[in-house]
Amino acid sequence: MSAGQFKGKVAIVTGGGSGIGRATSLAFGREGAHVAVADIAGDKAQAVASEIVKAGGSALPITVDVGDSASVKAMIDAAVARFGRLDILFNNAGISGFTGKTLTEVDEEVFDAVMRVNVKGVWLGMKLGIPAMLKNGGGCIVNTASTLGWIGQKFSTTYGGSKHAVIGLTKSTSIEYGLKGIRVNAVCPGGIETPITEKFKDTFTPEEWRKRNEAAFPSTGRYGKPEEIAGVVLFLCSDAASNVHGIALLADGGYVAQ
Repeated sequence: MSAGQFKGKVAIVTGGGSGIGRATSLAFGREGAHVAVADIAGDKAQAVASEIVKAGGSALPITVDVGDSASVKAMIDAAVARFGRLDILFNNAGISGFTGKTLTEVDEEVFDAVMRVNVKGVWLGMKLGIPAMLKNGGGCIVNTASTLGWIGQKFSTTYGGSKHAVIGLTKSTSIEYGLKGIRVNAVCPGGIETPITEKFKDTFTPEEWRKRNEAAFPSTGRYGKPEEIAGVVLFLCSDAASNVHGIALLADGGYVAQ
């Protein structure tokens, strides 16, 4: 990959106001893309877009509810109206839904909320984004899945089920649209450093935290950084990945390799 590799390209990043989405929005901006930073928290989208512009890039903040078709259509339309096209879509918005409950104990409302954002949000992004990409000959889509799209885990039936669905959507859509110039892949993060992670960390002694992470992430001994996932996303959207279709790429510090 080379500096300025996405110059003139237009990228939409959902969940772009924080965490992996923020890091990826900033990375696309540094590489010359016009970035539509989309988030349900409009103030966070505005803050990240302002960071990109302040650094000399081009960005548009958009408030979006990825589980609502009208809102997603408005997001796509706003990006195209501002920048003239759509080349890259990072369907990153998601919610955890972790409840510490087994399948039979999870409330239906929780299940519906997780599936609405994590699965329907990805489906709507592709359904409404692909036609815009086809108008300029193709594009790249990356969907955020998870290690829990690869494996099962106790108390994760809802979240894990949603991420398995994201991988399924990714694989099938890549086959349907590959010959039309659209590449579709997924990134599967493991544990990533966030403010929530820091609060969780504070419940352990430094030695307990070290041993826990060495066991969970045997190749790195630590949580990943949002910027490390951003690097994977940029690779998947780059010309270097021109023959990469329908994969679910793990970026998990060796968690699933055990």
